[in-house]
Amino acid sequence: MPGIRERKKQETRKAIMDAAVRLFSEKGFERTSIEQLARAAGIGKGTIYSYFQTKSEIFHAFCEDELDCIHHEFLTNADPDTFLVNQLMILYMGEFNLISRNKEFGRLLMQHMVFPMEKESVKTREMDAHWLDLVFSLYRRAQQRGELRKDVDLLFISGHFSGLYIMAISAWYSGRIRTEEFEETLQALFQQAIEGLAPLDKKV
Repeated sequence: MPGIRERKKQETRKAIMDAAVRLFSEKGFERTSIEQLARAAGIGKGTIYSYFQTKSEIFHAFCEDELDCIHHEFLTNADPDTFLVNQLMILYMGEFNLISRNKEFGRLLMQHMVFPMEKESVKTREMDAHWLDLVFSLYRRAQQRGELRKDVDLLFISGHFSGLYIMAISAWYSGRIRTEEFEETLQALFQQAIEGLAPLDKKV
């Protein structure tokens, strides 16, 4: 059990990140100042700098915490031997649920993940590496089960499914896919991709 001091630090850190998500969504990332974040979190400006040096650090800390939670839940609940499409749906719907809870924050998250600024590239690559470690293990097992071809590079497979997810997210933001249709649409896209990537002797 963490002590009182440690709990206070965790509460302050969470207050900063919660304020950041709210203000980034309402005002935009660039138009939100550290001073505004401090007021929204109910702390002094100097306190923020004792936890985070920049707004980007706050943003990435929140993203990492949320994505770690999604990945932990996936690893805890997903059956590693079930069909690949089922595992992918659990993983990607976890991310979609995060985005759909706050559309403006989700827009910012997708922007930073897909088109990171140069000064954020190192942190983004670290998050990408963590993500690839997770999905590569899924694709390797799918190859071993005969669901995917073994002659296709894992990075290309990952790019294929990530691209479909980004396309679906874009359609959702533009209103071409309603929230209640998103899961069914994404599953159909993933299933078609898996059938296209199946070994020749598995195809009808």
